[in-house]
Amino acid sequence: MPVIPVTELSDPRLADYSHQTDVALRKAQGTEHGLYLAESTLVLQRALRSGHRVRSVLALGTSVDEIVELVGDDVPIFTGDGSLLAELTGYVLHRGVIASMHRPPLPTPEALLADARRIVILENVVDPTNVGAIFRSVAGIGADAVLVTEQCSDPFYRRAIRVSMGTVLQVPWTRIGNWTDTRALLTASGFQIAALALEDGAVSLRDYAADAPEKVALVLGTEGHGLTREAIDAADSIVQIPMRHGIDSLNVAATAAVAMFALAVE
Repeated sequence: MPVIPVTELSDPRLADYSHQTDVALRKAQGTEHGLYLAESTLVLQRALRSGHRVRSVLALGTSVDEIVELVGDDVPIFTGDGSLLAELTGYVLHRGVIASMHRPPLPTPEALLADARRIVILENVVDPTNVGAIFRSVAGIGADAVLVTEQCSDPFYRRAIRVSMGTVLQVPWTRIGNWTDTRALLTASGFQIAALALEDGAVSLRDYAADAPEKVALVLGTEGHGLTREAIDAADSIVQIPMRHGIDSLNVAATAAVAMFALAVE
């Protein structure tokens, strides 16, 4: 399939890029599980290595040859002037490439827990920047999977993917339901639930990590309000990061990185 010059922004083949919201892409008609956008060659490479399918690519002129080599001849590659593509998308393509990708089906929580020893649970974390930063720490520092609640921001949203440097496309993740069912599943899979919360009687992360269980599910809550009472009540242990200078807590993404580092396994 030849490279296609963009001359008319009303071309229906460009609809995936035309000021689309993340929610609209997730519900895109004619797709099995929806779409997401992958910005930059690096993120596209990581998506392809994870087995995700490309629907089309939008590329600035200098990036076209590299993208043709990467995705092959069967994928539509649209190219055009930078200002024209910025008008189409609503933002400047600083990284030169953006691809429309088919969302893969999410695995079951049971499948993710089968061989895991460290997992992260995000309860109602609403900022996609924080979600992306946490996934990058999961990939870099070490956890086997991420579970997210229904009210948590979607890890496949554009900003989350960008901040994570594409690692949300590599780290296994799925959604979970209520805490009663989630606790039962984690317990049956041999996990101890460690909730990061500012609660009286919470154990220091240093002390918890010194004698950590074989399998740990680390639970982090929404920005500002922290964990819900249901999450805290479901936990086997309440854990705090020791702080100084009158500071009571860190940003949720920083908290995740510190806790994962403390609990990392070889």
